[in-house]
Amino acid sequence: MGGDILFLAHRLPFPPDRGDRIRSAHVLRALAEIAPVHVGCFVDDDANRAFEGELAALAASTCVITRRKPLPLAGVEAVLKARPISLAAYADARLSAWVQEKLASGRFAAVFVFSGQMGQFVPQSWQGRLVVDLCDVDSAKFEAYARNARGPMARIHAREGRLLAQVEAALAARADHTLLISEAEAALFASRAPQARSIQVMGNGIDADYFAPDTVKPAAGMVGAGPHLLFTGQMDYPPNVAAVVCMARRILPLVQRDVPGAQFHIVGRAPSAEVRALANIPGCTVHGAVADMRPYLAAADAVVAPLAIARGVQNKVLEAMAMARPIVLSAEAATGIAAEHGVHFAIGGDDAHFAAQIVKLLVNPPVARAMGANARRFVTENQSWPAMLAGMPAFLGMDREEARSAA
Repeated sequence: MGGDILFLAHRLPFPPDRGDRIRSAHVLRALAEIAPVHVGCFVDDDANRAFEGELAALAASTCVITRRKPLPLAGVEAVLKARPISLAAYADARLSAWVQEKLASGRFAAVFVFSGQMGQFVPQSWQGRLVVDLCDVDSAKFEAYARNARGPMARIHAREGRLLAQVEAALAARADHTLLISEAEAALFASRAPQARSIQVMGNGIDADYFAPDTVKPAAGMVGAGPHLLFTGQMDYPPNVAAVVCMARRILPLVQRDVPGAQFHIVGRAPSAEVRALANIPGCTVHGAVADMRPYLAAADAVVAPLAIARGVQNKVLEAMAMARPIVLSAEAATGIAAEHGVHFAIGGDDAHFAAQIVKLLVNPPVARAMGANARRFVTENQSWPAMLAGMPAFLGMDREEARSAA
């Protein structure tokens, strides 16, 4: 089946420097190899538009909208229309008109929706192929937020989870294929959306040539007294915030009791006020955004990921594994990665157990080095992006050569 592809994403895929953009950038590149691809997406601010050139180099046409709707306004719209806030936040007449115009041309064979928020732009009249990449089950994430919140926020999160679950299920009932990031997420979604036509797993990959321990020098800010522990991620994202607060305030003191020089480094953009306050804790440094995460990974004696809420596969874990770092992580953060505890990473339980797993690595460098080497070997053999995306033509019902020649 020949024809163009329409790709809709809630964020411009470039630069691929955070989990969703890494996945969407690789998906977009794979789509562009199959057929001409037209991209509709949002940017959070005008500064992000600096990366439109990378998008234009791949896409046959684009519609990039700066998302300026304040969250309170999105909340009011959501209440008035009985829909999730996360959909109201992305509702945009300009993008909707662009999508309608494109699909009316008759040249499109498939629509690829990246993230559930973007399904609202696919008209009910669309009869072509529809593939939806939910990545993970967002509604379940909001349900988890509700369980961990109190007062009005608990009710807001519960409402969001309930309404978003309905949207996800309805979208999956329309889609030829709904993609999830792991077997666990796929099984969870299947239990919540029995009307889904086809639920498939498309895992996250890793560029092991880019994330390689011999490609960069260790970051100067992490060289010297230590050992050094590292957490990476978007630092205004609530699960990441909760993880580093737990690490700095509860786990780090336990580690320092046995390894007095242990230092904890938090690296990632947009640290919240709660995260910035952790810099007042002895041995804790908040670095904020950095141009390249690899030097910090290279400098780390161990990487930690004590996430209590973690949906899908954690790119931060795959990146650390590719950089041959020993990792201590929660069972939640290990979800979707078919690696072995004690061989490729160490899974920690409660605070004391998590700290003990870290100490075990810090006081035994040969064991830590062996774990890092095993981790890199695992991702190079099992988690390459080409392997993860190999099923893309089949999902779209398109053959690369047929689609390109038809275009």
